[in-house]
Amino acid sequence: MSAALPPTDRPADVVYPGSATPSAPTPTTPRAVPHRGGPENPSAVALRTRFPDSVRRVEVVWGETSVVIAPDRVLEIVRWLHDDPAQAYGYLSDVTAVEFRDPEEPLTVVWHLRSLPYRRFLRLKAELPKGGPLEVDSVWPVYRGADWLERECFDMFGVRFRGHPDLRRILMWEQYREGYPLRKDFPLRGRFSRAEQLRQALAANPEARYSMEELSIADAFEDLPPDMRARLRGGERTGE
Repeated sequence: MSAALPPTDRPADVVYPGSATPSAPTPTTPRAVPHRGGPENPSAVALRTRFPDSVRRVEVVWGETSVVIAPDRVLEIVRWLHDDPAQAYGYLSDVTAVEFRDPEEPLTVVWHLRSLPYRRFLRLKAELPKGGPLEVDSVWPVYRGADWLERECFDMFGVRFRGHPDLRRILMWEQYREGYPLRKDFPLRGRFSRAEQLRQALAANPEARYSMEELSIADAFEDLPPDMRARLRGGERTGE
């Protein structure tokens, strides 16, 4: 990889991302970053101003800013961070979740956002109490790349994303009935014995395809889950 041009060697008519002027200094790797209490991402201040009732707290750990927000405002906040020219978070790099051993601790859904023009990284979090439904709005209307990311989070943690166009398992098979493998209450060997897991695998119909576009064999239709059969009867195509 070629080294970045020093400020004095930059073309005078080019404005670089995150630079107010062409002569702005080249970003450097931060050093001696404190574990906690470092400077906040400027977007955290903007969020407090724009959504004062929805920002629960702001944490800075090893130079990275996490903003804990109200679960019912996720889509609105993400859309604002994406659309506002002063924020410009145009890239969603990940959607995941975190669960702690303590049963009283909420399950936390996490979004990793990047603003390429301003060279900023922001981590959004929404805490979902385990006693209630593990549901939150999908950010797919803002980031199309959230499609498979949210499906993986649903598959592994059981978080349902309202408004997702095709929320179904992506790593485990559709007929998987043991639960959500990354939850803390999931046994290491699975909920069923090895013999039962083998029996279910051998009993599965290999023609029950995962992709709805490959359902060309009529016999496979009856082996699909009821909700998928209903969607196919309505003429739905993959991704709709």
